[in-house]
Amino acid sequence: MRSLKARFVLLLAASALVVVLAAAAVLVTIAAAERTVDRTLAAQGRLELLAELSGRLTQFGLAAVETVGNPDGQPEAMGIARDNVDRALNTVDEALARSFPPSDDPADRMQYAARTRPMAQLRAARVVLDRQVSLISRQTDPERRQDAIKGALNGFGAMTGQPLSFLIEAERRGMQLGSEEARALTDRLRVAAAVAVAAALALLAVLYRTLSRPTLARIEEVRRAASAIGRGALDTRLPVATRDELGLLMANVNRMAARLARREAHVAADRAALEDTVAARTADLRAANARLETVDRSRRRFFADVSHELRTPLTVILGECDLAVRGAPRGVDPAPAFATIRKRAQRLKLRVEDLLRVARSETGAIELDRRPLGLAAVLAEAVDNMASEAARRRVGLTLDPGTADVECLADREWLRQTVESLVDNALRHAAGLTRVTVALAAAPGPTARITVTDDGPGFGAPEAELLERFRRGPSTGRETGADTTGFGIGLALARWIVEQHGGTIGLGSGDGGRGARVCLDIPALDPAWEAGTAGGAAGGRNLRETAA
Repeated sequence: MRSLKARFVLLLAASALVVVLAAAAVLVTIAAAERTVDRTLAAQGRLELLAELSGRLTQFGLAAVETVGNPDGQPEAMGIARDNVDRALNTVDEALARSFPPSDDPADRMQYAARTRPMAQLRAARVVLDRQVSLISRQTDPERRQDAIKGALNGFGAMTGQPLSFLIEAERRGMQLGSEEARALTDRLRVAAAVAVAAALALLAVLYRTLSRPTLARIEEVRRAASAIGRGALDTRLPVATRDELGLLMANVNRMAARLARREAHVAADRAALEDTVAARTADLRAANARLETVDRSRRRFFADVSHELRTPLTVILGECDLAVRGAPRGVDPAPAFATIRKRAQRLKLRVEDLLRVARSETGAIELDRRPLGLAAVLAEAVDNMASEAARRRVGLTLDPGTADVECLADREWLRQTVESLVDNALRHAAGLTRVTVALAAAPGPTARITVTDDGPGFGAPEAELLERFRRGPSTGRETGADTTGFGIGLALARWIVEQHGGTIGLGSGDGGRGARVCLDIPALDPAWEAGTAGGAAGGRNLRETAA
């Protein structure tokens, strides 16, 4: 067969045939068993009817004796007994007619005839006894009636005994034959069941060897081939011996394996080319990174060297100013000029220190000198240092120290430089800026909150991007016309400094949703917290402004 469909149809047909034959055998067996049981039950029923008939005949004989012995008694007793006997005879005849209906089977006709003749003898005996009772009842001599009735009863017994015994024995033999047939049928059923099971197993074995086993073996070959192809053995091929559905499946598996092998070869070639390209680009990136690292090291070294070189002459300038003030002749007051020189030199020295601090931050060598200090003085110094730059840019720089000073455990210089860097960022990167406010307030925690707020265009990039080190936001209105020079430590370093103090930094919008606001929250000392919160709204705001 060239089609699996035909094979499976044949397998199903054979299975269905086995089932049908088994069902037919079961039905035939059940029918035979029912017939045997019916015959046995019918024989038992007839035997019971014959027993009843025997009793009715005995009653009829007793009624005859009573009628003859007592002529003046109840004459209807004889009639009732006669009717009972007739009904019993009719019942047995009907049972015989049901058990042995007219048929072409000679055995059934013979059994029916053998039973009807004794029944006729019993009817004749009843008629003879009835006639004799009538004749005997006419005699007047009691002794002769007694002798006559005894003779009549003896004759009645002789006429009914043999036929009744024959009928009872026949029914007993029928019941015994039924039992024997049932046992024989049971034996035949056992043998037939064993033969049927053997035949079914043999048929199933033949079907398995001719249909199922070869099909399952080929399916197993397909499974093993698919597993091998899945493991990467793309040279696996299946033998295509037939043109049925499994043969077509095997051919498709072979074609799939061939296509996968060709595709794997192309992928391997592309991978090799890609690896060569990646290696070349990696070498280029390494060379570029090496050059960048060299440039960065040179820049940091130059940055540090310049800072050191600037700090030495500034120290000399400050010392000479102090000497000139102390050695001035009497009557000459050089204090204002030297005070200005000293102030500018001191400010320049702070810038040089900031340069050194930034250089150390880029190399990771940052050390914090944390001491208790009041934040209002730090903010005032930062605002004073940035006042000239704000005035030059025509921007109002305002300090709002709050109602009371707040003390923290912090590094004064790094905290001052952080605030100056935030103000510097606002001055250099906010287009159209008119006002910058530095404020100090006490927040729950206890926490000192430093805010730097401007009225510029606000931040033009997400907070996470702006807080990344050495990263500028996209070009927005905040940078239009802005000065990109300077060496501010940036928001990333400001965040690092604040976090080293145990605080947080946040970016947002200014008052009314306009401008930018940078909020620094730093843990405050407990006495400072109590002093900051106890003041409440008492006192006016001490504002320190430098207007353009």
